[in-house]
Amino acid sequence: MPSLKDLKNRIASVKATQKITKAMQMVAAAKLRRAQSAAENARPYAERMSEVLANVAARCAMDESTPKLLAGTGSDQTHLLLVCTAERGLCGGFNSSIARLARDKARALKAAGKTVKMICVGSKGFDALKSEFGDDIIEVVDMRDLKHIRFSDAEVRIGRPILNKFEKGEFDVCTLFYSQFQSVVTQVPTAMQIIPAVFEEVESEGSHASGAVYDYEPDEEEILLDLLPRNVSVQVYHALLENGASEQGARMSAMDNATRNAGEMIGKLEMSYNRQRQAQITNELIEIISGAEAL
Repeated sequence: MPSLKDLKNRIASVKATQKITKAMQMVAAAKLRRAQSAAENARPYAERMSEVLANVAARCAMDESTPKLLAGTGSDQTHLLLVCTAERGLCGGFNSSIARLARDKARALKAAGKTVKMICVGSKGFDALKSEFGDDIIEVVDMRDLKHIRFSDAEVRIGRPILNKFEKGEFDVCTLFYSQFQSVVTQVPTAMQIIPAVFEEVESEGSHASGAVYDYEPDEEEILLDLLPRNVSVQVYHALLENGASEQGARMSAMDNATRNAGEMIGKLEMSYNRQRQAQITNELIEIISGAEAL
C-alpha cells in the first residue's frame, strides 16, 4: 500500500496534468473556430469546381485528345496513396483513423496484385504506416513550419509534385486520404480519387440545376487541360483545411475527456489518502490508549 507521502505526490502530479489538459482544451477550442471557418469557406469553391468539371467532362468525348488527368493512363496497376494526417498527436483517434483507412486500402490493392506507393503529409501518418509500408513510402511532406496553410503551399508542396510524377508515368491512380470535419465529436475519414478525376454524374449533358445550358469557349478539352491540374491542388488544399478543423475538434474532445478523467482520478486518490490518514490516526490513538492502560 502506498504511503501518505506517495499518495500526496501522486495527487499533486495528477492535478498538474489536469491543468495542462485543460489548457490544451482551451487552446484547441480557440484554434477550432478559425480552422472550422477556413474549412467551411473552402467547401463551396471545391464543390463548385467539381460541379463545373463534371459538366464539362460530360460533354467531352473520351478519345485520344482527352486529358490523361480525366481519362487516365489506360492502366490501374500502380496506385499512389496520398495520406494527410497531423504533425502532432494528443488528438484522440484522428490520426489513427486516417492511417487505418489508408492501410486497409493498401492491403486490398496489394492483395489484388497492384503496386502501391505512398506519400505521407504529416509525420503522424508516417509513424503509423512505416512499420508495415516503410518500403512503399516514397516521400514525407513536412508542414510543421506553416502556421496557416495557404493554397500556394498546397499547390507547390503537394499538387505540382504529384502532377509531375503522373506526367513521368510513376503512377496510374492517386487517392487522397483525409478526415472530413462535421462537428467537434465527429470527423469522418474519407478517401477521394483525384487522378484520374472522378465526378458525380450530372443530371443531363451540359445542363445546370437551374436548367441553363452552357456553350464553352474555348472547347471542352482546352478547359479541362487548364482546370484539371488546378483541381488537384484545390482538392488537396480542401483536404488540408478539413484536416485542420478535424484535428482541433478531436484534440478538444480528447483533452476534455482527459481533464474529466483526471478529476475522477484525483477524487479516488483523495479518498484513499483520507482513509489511510484516518486509519493512521486511529492506530496512533489505540497505541496511546493501550500505553495509558498498561501504566
